[in-house]
Amino acid sequence: MTTSARVFSAALGATVALLSAAFVPAADAAPIGDPTAAATVVQAGYGLPLGDADLVETRSYETLARGVTLTRIVRGTEPAPADQINTTPRGPWVVSVLTIDPKKAKGHLQATYGADLAQVEKTSDLVKSAGALAGVNASFFTFTANPQYPGDPVGLGISNGKLLSEPLADPTEANLLIDAKSNKLTTGHLSWTGTVSNRRGTVLPLEFINHPPVIPTACAALPDQTACTVPGDVVLFTPEFAATTPAGAGIEVVLDHKGCVVRTSNLRGTALAAGQTSLQATGQDTSALLKVAAKGCGVRTNLALSDENGRKVPLHDGLYGVTGRYQLTKKGEIVVPAGTGSFFDRNPRTIAGTTRDGKIILAALDGRQTTSVGTTLDETAAVAKALGMRDSINLDGGGSTAMALQDGTLVNHPSGTNGAERAVGDAVVFVPGQ
Repeated sequence: MTTSARVFSAALGATVALLSAAFVPAADAAPIGDPTAAATVVQAGYGLPLGDADLVETRSYETLARGVTLTRIVRGTEPAPADQINTTPRGPWVVSVLTIDPKKAKGHLQATYGADLAQVEKTSDLVKSAGALAGVNASFFTFTANPQYPGDPVGLGISNGKLLSEPLADPTEANLLIDAKSNKLTTGHLSWTGTVSNRRGTVLPLEFINHPPVIPTACAALPDQTACTVPGDVVLFTPEFAATTPAGAGIEVVLDHKGCVVRTSNLRGTALAAGQTSLQATGQDTSALLKVAAKGCGVRTNLALSDENGRKVPLHDGLYGVTGRYQLTKKGEIVVPAGTGSFFDRNPRTIAGTTRDGKIILAALDGRQTTSVGTTLDETAAVAKALGMRDSINLDGGGSTAMALQDGTLVNHPSGTNGAERAVGDAVVFVPGQ
């Protein structure tokens, strides 16, 4: 047993010994986020639907602000053998739960990307820089796949009504929409359409928003992409992406806020001023973009979002959106599919959802440690339902899972070496207000 495992076992054992006389019957179990609950409640034989039924479960409650409560749940009292983390029914599991009651809390929930979209920052730093009370990591992001732009979201990204990253066609993507004005959350899978057009009625489809375009392999050696006969990409960039747009072969057209062409370049890569956007193209699409965005005004980018039922999702001030993988619960029912592989195995998890009565729940489930083994996707959905989430999704997890408070203090214990916190693309945070 490691030193940390011995400390965990001794500390938790002492807590259980001190409070074992206070075992509460299931009917009296304190609800998640109940600020009137006792500071600590120990219960056995029920609680989270994880592992054996006789496991002791300890819950401690802390009110962070009016209507905002932090609950820490520890289920199981003995550290897991290192070789049984993925299989043990004895846990332990450590779950940190942030509950926000919009009817009582003063403030709003939102997403934050930090200084720009393309880079990464720790969740604790994102919480601090946003002036937030607390928050968790959010979207899946490029990470090591593109070291130049590691924070680039893999899927939906919306910031204050501006679409910064398009949702994927992949049906496993699950999206979380946050209306900061009403503090209402919506989960599901969104789709999008994007085009660039001019006054002459010429329309060109957009491939991406704020993602580096791909140069066709057959034309990789061509410095002049207009000579390429293989289709490439057409991409919209906004100032939120980075200090400069991606550089390389291709065409770039910079537009002002009126849709007038500011400049056109035969190489990609430029700095955008506030109110400007740019369109980049590679391959055969370079010639098509030059035709659509000839000198003058009236060049428009047209972006639209739809929900899974085909209804339009208006982009408005105060709307934020992040991306996860798999919806966990929908209308109170578990909806995760059967699956195998590392993604479905026990991992640290971050989940977000809303209860039937409109409360917002953000949770961080520690994993890959002898002191908290993590959850399979099925177990994660079961936890979401047990916490009262009517609708919920699985956000980025693994080494990204983190929950932090306003001073940068980590609530949970990330799975990195010695608990090291990973830098991530974005976070969902609660910002206090009047």
